[in-house]
Amino acid sequence: QLQFVESGGGMMQPGGSLRLSCASSGFNFEYSSIGWFRQAPGKEHEGVSCISGVDGSTYYEDSVKGRFTISRDNAKNTVYLQMESLKPEDSGVYYCGDVVTVQTMCMMTRFGGYDTWGQGTQVTVSS
Repeated sequence: QLQFVESGGGMMQPGGSLRLSCASSGFNFEYSSIGWFRQAPGKEHEGVSCISGVDGSTYYEDSVKGRFTISRDNAKNTVYLQMESLKPEDSGVYYCGDVVTVQTMCMMTRFGGYDTWGQGTQVTVSS
């Protein structure tokens, strides 16, 4: 079983940048597809980005394409989310977790249908 700890959030002005880290513990991290989700107050979790554990292919929500980059360092059991040109609508609590793989592609669905989340890391984009 993989466990995840998110870090790197904070407050940033619009147009700024942040890098989030998702540190994992457990076995077989390199074979797991990992996704980032975010939750705004009063809203459900939404998928932001994921990276495949099969071939490294990535997915981005339309609203973050061209601004966010997901990557992984399997030697460190860590997935990163580089966020640039931040907008107020990017604000929320960001969570990471293992996600479903279909063929070789990661999907923005938690593996096993899990609906539990860790502590997350807060991102606030405001003038």
